Amino acid sequence: MTAMTAFSVATDAPLNSAEELETQLRHIGATRYHSLHPFHKLLHGGKLDKGQVQAWALNRYYYQSSIPIKDAVVLSRFRDRNIRLEWRHRIEDHDGNFDTEGGIERWIKLTEGLGLDTDYVESAEGILPATRFAVDAYVHFVRDRSPLEAIASSLTELFAPNLHEERISGMLKHYDFINPNVMTYFQRRLEQAPRDANFALAYVKDHARTPEQRALVCNALIFKTNVLWVQLDALYHAYVEGNVPPGAFVPEAK
Repeated sequence: MTAMTAFSVATDAPLNSAEELETQLRHIGATRYHSLHPFHKLLHGGKLDKGQVQAWALNRYYYQSSIPIKDAVVLSRFRDRNIRLEWRHRIEDHDGNFDTEGGIERWIKLTEGLGLDTDYVESAEGILPATRFAVDAYVHFVRDRSPLEAIASSLTELFAPNLHEERISGMLKHYDFINPNVMTYFQRRLEQAPRDANFALAYVKDHARTPEQRALVCNALIFKTNVLWVQLDALYHAYVEGNVPPGAFVPEAK
C-alpha cells in the first residue's frame, strides 16, 4: 500500500476503480482510526481514573451534540429527495424525536452516571479549546467542500463497531463507576453505524468516478480521522500529562 501524508493519499495511489477506492479507504481506517490512539488504550484498559474518564465524556459530548448539526448541513447540500430521506434518520438517531430517546440523551446518561452536572456538560464551557476547534472544523468541512466529500467524511463509521465493542467490554470490566445502563449509546451504535456506513460507502463508490474524485474521497476520510485523533491528543496532553488549559474542566482531587 502506498504511503500517505498527514492530509492526503499519495499521488500514485491506485484509484482506478471503485474496488481500489474501497481498498484505500479501509487501509486509511486500519492505520489512522482513533482506536489506535494511546488515550483509547488507557481508557479501555482501565488505566484512567474517574476524573480522566469524566474529562473524556465531557469533551466528547461536544462532538456528539454537533453530529446532528453536521448532518443537517450535509442534508442541505442535496437536491435529491431520496438522499435527503436517507440522511435524515441520522439526525433523528442523535437528536431523538418528541417521544423517542436519541444518542445525545444517551450520552447525557453517561455523563450523569459519571457525576457530571448536565447544565455544565451542555454548556460546553469546560471543554478543551482543541475539542471545539476540531469539531467546528468538521461542521465547516461538510459545509464548504463538495457533497461527495461531505458524505465521504462520515466513513469513519466503517470502523466504529469494533471500537464500540472494545469500549463496552473494557470499561465495564475495569471501572467500578461504570454500569451497563450508562453505556446504551455505544450499544445502540452497534446497530446504527453499519447501516450508515454501508450507505455512505456505496454512495462514494458509485459517485466518485475518476481517480481525482476518489482521491478527494480518501482525503475527506483522512481529514475526519484527523478530527477524531486531535481530540484525543488534546485529552492526553491535558489530562494524562497534566497540562490543562486555563478555564477547562479540572477533575476533583483524588
